[in-house]
Amino acid sequence: MTDNARSGAPVVSVLLVDDQAIIGEAVRRMLASQTDIAYRFLADPTKAVETAIALKPTVILQDLVMPGVDGLELVTRYRATDELEEVPIIVLSSKEEATTKADAFARGANDYLVKLPDPIELIARIRHHSRGYVALLERNEAFQRLAESEAHMGAELQKAAKYVESLLDPPMDRPELCTEWTFIPSASLGGDCFGYHWIDADRFACYIIDVCGHGVGPALLSVAALSLLRSMPKEEMLDPKTVLDRLNVNFPMTRHNGMFFTMWYGVYDRRDRSLVWSGAAHPPSIVIGPSGLRRLESQAMMIGVIPELGATNDRITVGVGEKLYLYSDGVFELKLADGSYWSLEPFVEAMGQAGAGSRMERIQALTRRLNGGDQFADDYSMVEIELR
Repeated sequence: MTDNARSGAPVVSVLLVDDQAIIGEAVRRMLASQTDIAYRFLADPTKAVETAIALKPTVILQDLVMPGVDGLELVTRYRATDELEEVPIIVLSSKEEATTKADAFARGANDYLVKLPDPIELIARIRHHSRGYVALLERNEAFQRLAESEAHMGAELQKAAKYVESLLDPPMDRPELCTEWTFIPSASLGGDCFGYHWIDADRFACYIIDVCGHGVGPALLSVAALSLLRSMPKEEMLDPKTVLDRLNVNFPMTRHNGMFFTMWYGVYDRRDRSLVWSGAAHPPSIVIGPSGLRRLESQAMMIGVIPELGATNDRITVGVGEKLYLYSDGVFELKLADGSYWSLEPFVEAMGQAGAGSRMERIQALTRRLNGGDQFADDYSMVEIELR
């Protein structure tokens, strides 16, 4: 809303630039009965631009033939001035000339009238152009507020992403195992988080969570789930099924704005090299070693959707040097340049391919190339655990 509209002042502001005082008085009389129109007459064309900037008119009436300054040149100056480049200009001319009209419009005039026009027509044209300009100002103001709001939200999302990242466990390098991870939050911030820790001297827990949706809400829910998981009693942490069931009871979507999440949770026992896991609709974790690639599939529904999760445990034995990979769907759900989408199966195939250097780095380079840059549509989370 414009300043005039807020204050209750006239919403139409007219500036007439004409060297003839008699024209100024004639226009004043035409507009005198219009209580919503504020009128200003300027006889000195050399002060036209500075006066218009100060007055902020919603319509400029511009004479063409004046001593010292050409009216068409003033039209050009208005359009070259940031504060006036969109203000409607109605040219007033003593002649009906096609070439002059064409020149006026080419320089940026909005309308052309032969003076003095009929009062009814002049008022109608002033109102028409003023309404359009005021609507343009209000639209621009709304866009500006939206841009400021989006910038503020973007800053808040960046803070939230930094906070989530600060909660992630740092990489570790121990004789029993080594961990690395990559976390690239999307611009709108998804609900990814992950972690790992030793439950006791022999058993190691690892997990990943992906809350549906984007924004601060999903991020906060993932942090809350992570906090509850880390505070569980040791006996519960040792059993993946129990962990998922407990989270399902504590985070029903009916109490969390319809949000649910997928999850994968595993426990590695270094004594017998067993890996027990349970998954809730999360993409399969992957074990890669000399014997090839194994997929550790999820068995249950998403957490928070139904009261009875139906989670079960599965178990495998891992060899020395095999690597376990946990990841979110943001790693493989990528829109390609041709409009198609990359998906889980080509991602798993790429994971299984041999190559020099770090598999994590190779996959990240591939997904960046497919995505066309580092700005992924969803959070990009991937964890590598080398079981030595």
